[in-house]
Amino acid sequence: MTDGHLDGNVLAGPLSSVFTAEVSTAVAACAGCGRSGPLAAARVFGAPMGYVARCPGCDQVLLRYAEAPAGTTLDMRGIATLRLTTAD
Repeated sequence: MTDGHLDGNVLAGPLSSVFTAEVSTAVAACAGCGRSGPLAAARVFGAPMGYVARCPGCDQVLLRYAEAPAGTTLDMRGIATLRLTTAD
């Protein structure tokens, strides 16, 4: 039995409209417990209306993403820092 979550790789497509870098490989630090790791390791719930990514360490909400006719909403208050890799 699963708890119905996906991994953070599912965010790569939707977040590509906001970020030009590959977001699934970005390192996110949880604002709650301080755990750092690739965003791809987050536990993601949702779709098709939006996504909620949770920290795999403490289950705090890292980010919320939603698309609507009026625009895209991205709430990242659960991420203390997000480090994106730079292209060579």
